[in-house]
Parts: sequence; C-alpha cells; structure tokens
Amino acid sequence: MTDSSAPAPTSRRTFLKQSALAGAAIGFPAVLRAANPNSRVQLATVGVSGQGFTDIHNFAAHPKVSYVGFCDIDTASFAKADETVRGVPHFSDFRVMLEQLGAKVDAVSIAIPDHMHALVGVTALQRGKHLYCQKPLAHTVWECRQLQRWAAKQKVVTQMGNQGHSSTEYRIATRLIREGAIGKIKEVHCWCPLTGNERTRRLEPPAPSPVPAGVSWDLWLGSAPHRPFATGVYHPFAWRDWQDFGGGAALGDFGCHLLDPVFTALDLRAPLTVAADNSGIGRQVWPVMQTVRYEFAGTAYTAGPKVNVTWTDGGLRPNRKLAQIPADVQLPDLGTLFIGENGTMVLPHVAGPRLYPKDRFAEFKYPRDIKGLNHWHRWIDAILGGEPTTAGFDYAAPLSETVQLGNIATRVCEPPTPRRGSNTHGARPANTLQWDAANLRFTNHAAATALITKAYRPGWEVPAA
Repeated sequence: MTDSSAPAPTSRRTFLKQSALAGAAIGFPAVLRAANPNSRVQLATVGVSGQGFTDIHNFAAHPKVSYVGFCDIDTASFAKADETVRGVPHFSDFRVMLEQLGAKVDAVSIAIPDHMHALVGVTALQRGKHLYCQKPLAHTVWECRQLQRWAAKQKVVTQMGNQGHSSTEYRIATRLIREGAIGKIKEVHCWCPLTGNERTRRLEPPAPSPVPAGVSWDLWLGSAPHRPFATGVYHPFAWRDWQDFGGGAALGDFGCHLLDPVFTALDLRAPLTVAADNSGIGRQVWPVMQTVRYEFAGTAYTAGPKVNVTWTDGGLRPNRKLAQIPADVQLPDLGTLFIGENGTMVLPHVAGPRLYPKDRFAEFKYPRDIKGLNHWHRWIDAILGGEPTTAGFDYAAPLSETVQLGNIATRVCEPPTPRRGSNTHGARPANTLQWDAANLRFTNHAAATALITKAYRPGWEVPAA
C-alpha cells in the first residue's frame, strides 16, 4: 500500500533588433497598475492548449483579470480557450501580438515548449510586462540566468508555474523540515518513474510528414535548429523527449516539482558539484534511466557543511531502508525523501508528508493551520500591490538552473569503469563537475561549460541582460 499570421523570415532579425532597442530606449514602466488596487490586470498568453489552457482557466477566474490576447502557433488550439474567455483577439506570433497590443498588455503568461521560454519571456520583459512562465523557467542554464537578470532590471512581478509550490502538502512539508521535525537534514532523494524519452520512445526522428493546416511550424521551431514536421513526435505534446526542445520527460518535466520543496525547505541555491550516470544517451533524445547527484553548501537546516541531493528516474528509487518505512508500506511512484538526524520524511507528489519510523512519530500532530494558496492568483495579486510571489524568478532561476545542470552532467559525464559481473548504474561517476555559479562555468570541464548555452537559429537569439 502507499501512504497517503508570422512575418516573412527575412524580417525576423530586424523585428527582434527593433523590439530590443525599443525596450531598452523607452524604459517601460515596471509596474503599470500596482499603484491602483482597484484596477485590472490586462493579460496576454502565449500558448493556449494543454497547460496553457489550465493557466487560462485559472487566471480567468480572478475577478481583476481581463484577457486581451491569445497567441498560439496552432489555430485549432483556440476553440477551447475561446469557450472559457470569449472575444479575445488571436495571434500566431508573440512578437506581433506584443507590438500590436502595446500598452494594452500589463502581463504575459507563457506555456509553450521549453526551447522558446527565454525568447518570449525576454521580449515581454523588455517591454516591462509582468511575467508568468511555466517550469522549467528556460531551456538552458544561461537562459535561466538572463530571465532572472531581465526581471530584476525591469522590476516586474514574476512567477514560475510550479503550482505545487503553493499547495497545502508542500507547504506543510517545508514547514516541518524548517521546524526540525526530523532534525537537521543529512541527505535528500528525489525520484520519478518516467523515462527521459517517455512520450515517443524513439532514438532518432522519423520520416517527415505534412504540416497540418493551421500549424505555423517555423514559428513553433523558433530558436531551435530546423527540422521537418513529423506527426505525433514534437507538437503538441512529445517535444520534451528531444534535446533540442526540452529537458526530458522526467527531469525536464518533474525536476522543478520534486526539487522545489527541497530548495524551499533547505534554503538552497546553486549546487557546488553535479555528477551523473545513465543507461545510454544519444544525440537526439534523453536517456531511459539516469541518476544525478548534486552537492550543495550546507544551510541552517542541514546536518553538515554540505548536503547531497540525488535524483533518479526511469524506475530507479532510493533504497526503502533509507526511508525507515514499515514492511507493508511502499514508497510512492513519484516523490522526495528527506533523511534527517531524527527520522525521515516521505513526500509524495502531491500528497501529504509522512514521518518515519512510524513508532517514533505515532503521536505526532501534523499541522492543520496551513492552507493551500492559488499559485496563479498570487501572481495577479502581487501585480496589484499584494504580497510578493514566492516562486519569482529570483527563486525559480536557481531551481531551474539546477535541473539543467543535471542534464548537462548527463550529457558529458563518463560512467564508472564497469567490473565484470557488476551493475554500475547508480555508482558514483568518474567525473564530477565543479560548478562556479557566479561565473556560469564549470571549473574542470570545458565541454560541459559549452553546454551552458546553445546555438540559435539566426534571427531567434535571446538578448543578454
């Protein structure tokens, strides 16, 4: 049991250059409406299907939100959004939307494939728009850092879409850790049952197929290298499998969820080192199975000067003995394990935390005064002058960088030398990357440092802050 319409290609570079200069020269106001708590937030969204639709539904429920623009590269996506909020203008190119709507837009939400988060986000930030962006914040470490810097420079309200951050369950768990319910933390394990290429199980792209009517494929590709469309492989859902577009169906999707309570509870920032091994990685997709080990500087909530955080996926889990759980209790399929000086906490995603060993915590009273918060509405309220968000880019960027550092380690770290008859997956890799967060580099691995950023298609570059 388990406890409970796009401009011609030749115009793109000019368009982006003009937009960047406009944002820098005009100096858009940072907070457009926060001085008047009775005003409304005029919101535009980029990406209206899937998680984008979920975001639209939740933002539209706020009494002081007015939608002014829907943007998506697939015209078929608008129908459902239009049922939720009627009369909103449609756009296929986010740049055209922001240019035409101008000051009508106060804020922008982003729910599109990871490889385009940074360009859309920076374009909005340059124009002084408040920004909500789905997790992970960006596709590369460098992009995460630029979003953080642009947000700080423009003094806007930001929030990353890791909704569990505001849930009752995660808020209880972080409070218990900070209050010392299981003592100071010695180590942490996070695990996810999905594989890196969960959605397609492919190693290489398939034969091209015709682009569906209504899909602007060049706009979807955006900053990524050109490749032909293939049905059911990239758009609308399976893009996370591919290194050009996402960070994997496991770490790239769930890393910012499962590592979130770890960062919050232990007050973590950048790791000191990162190392990884995996079941084999190709040039196109992410591995079926991987282990990533992070070492962080200790904090007031850790038992020593350093603390290790281990990520596993593809069916790997921590040894159940570490959790000190009873024989009739199974670890959840997806979760986080905190190992403390005086016990352990098993935190499923998303469900209430449980403390072990069971007999030691038989009489423990779990808090009942902690309520879940609306993650979407917290951002809107903060724009209107309310309490600051707690998953703003000052927090979300280091968290997302950590996820992408794990993916870099997976791409470059050599596995340990195997011994005859042994299974070395999960053993400490031969190479451990030493991370210099302040200077955005690995001090001992030039090839890994090269992966901090990526090559952009001409005309689709992300401006540096």
